Amino acid sequence: MDKDTKSQKAFPQKSFPQKSFPQKSFPMSLPDDEWKKRLTPEQYRVLRKEGTEHSCSSPLNDEKRDGVFYCAGCGKPLFATADKFESKTGWPSFTKPFDENAIGQSTDYKLGYARTEIHCAHCGGHLGHVFEDGPKPTGLRYCINGAAMQFKPAE
Repeated sequence: MDKDTKSQKAFPQKSFPQKSFPQKSFPMSLPDDEWKKRLTPEQYRVLRKEGTEHSCSSPLNDEKRDGVFYCAGCGKPLFATADKFESKTGWPSFTKPFDENAIGQSTDYKLGYARTEIHCAHCGGHLGHVFEDGPKPTGLRYCINGAAMQFKPAE
């Protein structure tokens, strides 16, 4: 999701604070044809097939209004604008999830080395990855595909 260099370190699995779902079982489960009906082709590719959108392609990267970013698959809250920052990676980036139950994790070896993949804890939709090169106070960078989220401004 970001500049994919081997110098970037994935956040260590043993101390990652969110739920881990290696079994791929989630509270919300739909047949593949139902996911295809409810999602756009890009959302389906990212959320259900663990795709990555092109850098700088999501309008959510520039979203700065107060509000909440929800999972495009199930509508559960994932991140708040208050925790968003400019990472200069081309993807929306956050220092922490909306709450400790919002996301889960798994290990991704697709680039030949371990990275911590994150997904919606409710529907299992692929969101992106988390790295430990973020700003204070957490030091984390949740690097998220904009296609995986929908933004709702605060009222």
